[in-house]
Amino acid sequence: MTGKDQPAKTLPRSVPLPRTWDARAARWLVTPLVPTRVTPNHLTTLRLLIGLAGAFYLARGDFLHVNIGAFLIVLSNFVDHTDGELARISGKTSRIGHFYDLAADAATTILLFLGMGYGLGVAAGSGASAAEWRVSPAVLGGIAGVAVAVIFFLRMRIEEMAGKAGTQQAFVGGFETEDVLYLLPLVTLTGIAAPFVVAASIGAPLFAAYVVFDYWRVTRRAVGKETSQVWISR
Repeated sequence: MTGKDQPAKTLPRSVPLPRTWDARAARWLVTPLVPTRVTPNHLTTLRLLIGLAGAFYLARGDFLHVNIGAFLIVLSNFVDHTDGELARISGKTSRIGHFYDLAADAATTILLFLGMGYGLGVAAGSGASAAEWRVSPAVLGGIAGVAVAVIFFLRMRIEEMAGKAGTQQAFVGGFETEDVLYLLPLVTLTGIAAPFVVAASIGAPLFAAYVVFDYWRVTRRAVGKETSQVWISR
């Protein structure tokens, strides 16, 4: 086979650099994967498996396993950027892949809180530490997890109606809101997992309430546009 007969090598698309540092690092890592058979869905699955492993270790409750779990959650959070970057520079995009990515994000985050809450309960056992919890830490983790599920579902619906601009996160110095998860090992290493879960059980439902309001606002705006278009067509 001559050089002319050989199939052209797939080259990365020229797309603008992402604005966050972790996404830029992810793009650099996945660029060599563009001409391979690796797809964004493969990376989404890897992210999900790492996240599941992280939640499992968090649920063990002891210091060593909890910190391993925290590290895996951080790694999973980083790998979450690789599928989107590979999709953008390779053109391997699909609607199913997008929703798979969102589902993996939701599952990992929900299980993070459930795992932490359950692990705190295991660590407390049935002694004096357990008596300090007026509400089971597993329940508090579950509350945060359910609130996160509501947030992810409604943000997905908002994105369908208003596009990605409707769900854009706060951005400061190359970091987005979700990047706070990179601090999770500090939470577990310093032994403040209990206040973290308590804060999440309060903060996540409050943010979910805000997202519910935002969803209502976007829905109302969309209905108003449809009504206006009907009157114009008449």
